[in-house]
This record gives sequence, structure tokens and C-alpha cells, in this order.
Amino acid sequence: MTVRSTWNGPQIKANVRAATTRALDAAAEVVLARAREVVPIEEATLARSGVASSEDQVAAVSFDTPYAVRQHEELTWRHAPGRQAKYLEQPLHETRSKQEAAIARILGEALS
Repeated sequence: MTVRSTWNGPQIKANVRAATTRALDAAAEVVLARAREVVPIEEATLARSGVASSEDQVAAVSFDTPYAVRQHEELTWRHAPGRQAKYLEQPLHETRSKQEAAIARILGEALS
């Protein structure tokens, strides 16, 4: 009896790496979408500056205005109803299960 096998390890590794990038992008987009719903809004400049990105297997969500950090950290400032400080921190935590589901779905598809 002869058994032949083909090892596709390098291709599988490349597929999983690409899927990991897509999964991280999807998780970051989940956080960004929720953050945009609660970010303080007056003229929407801060909200429009929000981006999700990933590089080297690390994902990030950021808002790029000169006042973004102060607006995030200043707990005493008043905001329109439904808007708040900690507009990144809270969405990061509250969307955890959605982030995990997106990651699991994309990696699962890559491995099936």
C-alpha cells in the first residue's frame, strides 16, 4: 500500500495570514461604526476624521483632530444627547462579542 500526500503548509499559512488581516479590519470597522454613533458632534469634523486601519497584524481605530484626545478624556464636558466622552473606549468594550464574531467568521472561512 502506498500513500501519497501533498503538503500545502506555505499556502495555508499565507491564506491564514491574509484572513487575519481581513478579520482585524472587520473588527476595527465594528468599533469604528459604534464610535461614530457616540462621538461628540457639533460640526461632525471629529466624527468624519475617524478611521479603522491595520498593519502588520495590528488593528487600530483613531480620530484625527487636534482636540480628539482631549474630547475623549474630558469627562466634565457636556455633549448632545447620545454623545459622550470615552467615545473609543466604551465602543471597544461594548462591541467585543461582535468583534469576536467577525474574526471567527472570517478565520473560519479561511480554514474550511
